[in-house]
Amino acid sequence: MKRLIRLFRTSIGSKLVVAASGILLLGFLLAHAAGNLLILKGPAALNGYADWMQGQPLLWGFRLGLLALFGLHVSTAVRLARENRAARPERYRRLSRLGTRLPGRLMLFSGLLLLAFVVFHLLHLTVRVVGPVVQPLLDGAGRVDVYRMIVLSFNDPMLAAVYLIAMAALGLHLVHAIEALLQTLGFNHESYQPMIRFLAPALTLLVVGGFAAIPLLVITGTLGGGSG
Repeated sequence: MKRLIRLFRTSIGSKLVVAASGILLLGFLLAHAAGNLLILKGPAALNGYADWMQGQPLLWGFRLGLLALFGLHVSTAVRLARENRAARPERYRRLSRLGTRLPGRLMLFSGLLLLAFVVFHLLHLTVRVVGPVVQPLLDGAGRVDVYRMIVLSFNDPMLAAVYLIAMAALGLHLVHAIEALLQTLGFNHESYQPMIRFLAPALTLLVVGGFAAIPLLVITGTLGGGSG
């Protein structure tokens, strides 16, 4: 056990923690985006899915575990970034930045921005203290009308803009994070580079596109008729 703790405190161990937690968070994002896209099938599909989720006895345990995982991912990544900066001479760091793409240089910033957005998102749609709808609406079956709540929320251009900006930050973060994750797991040979260059943007597009499509469809009137 002590050896395992010592390993996690090393640079390699920290990278493994970031990679492992990143894989779990990526899996959650893909599943969450797929569930949200049920809105395209109409109110019955989305509200039925949301009602089923709310009926799960371990839902809050899962949410708390997910928040703990997210916190572990962020705190370990921040600590690793600080250690890397402290270990590099100033001149080397400047030269290194010249060869680093924009997503990589903005990893810490985009990660902290996403942390703030997660808090906002929970206050908006889980706690329901942010946005135009405070009390949940009910559909004809007596379920929380998540479909209508989302449509009413994203009819507010400012609220839709917050989500779209957050999705842009998520895209910047994910495309570099997936590349780094694959390299940490050993796919750092030159022969794997074409796969990494395809897989990272493809997975990023699936996640970001799935989330961003909903506010875009609402504010263009394609979803929910554009009515408030």
